[in-house]
Amino acid sequence: MNKTAIYNRLLEFGIKPSVQRLAILEYIMTHHTHPTIEEVYKGLYGEVPTLSKTTVYNTLRMFSEKGIATMITIDDHRVCYDGNVEPHAHFFCKKCGKVYDLHEQAHPKLETKAIESGGHLIDEVQLYYKGICKGCRETSIN
Repeated sequence: MNKTAIYNRLLEFGIKPSVQRLAILEYIMTHHTHPTIEEVYKGLYGEVPTLSKTTVYNTLRMFSEKGIATMITIDDHRVCYDGNVEPHAHFFCKKCGKVYDLHEQAHPKLETKAIESGGHLIDEVQLYYKGICKGCRETSIN
């Protein structure tokens, strides 16, 4: 995704572009590792000298609230972010802690912004699987 597309994506979601916001969005859109706040900060602080962890935290929280990124809380000890907001499942490896996209798995979708079920208003669906990833399984076998 080029810089113009990232700039336009921010505008599309009603977010005023800034150097920091552009860099953070580009990072999560191009690093499909579901980075944490710390990982985004470490990946960008050398290239954006005005960046702070607080800015990364506030920006990613805003991105999540505006729907431009997904906050993933698969693990009790860390929050990570996904720049791909299309509905898809995630897999968390309990051994190495990595989070993977599972595009081939069926995922429940909201047909409208929100649906009612049993008197509850549902406005977000997240599906997580947990287990041992292929890489960790192969390492265990050898």
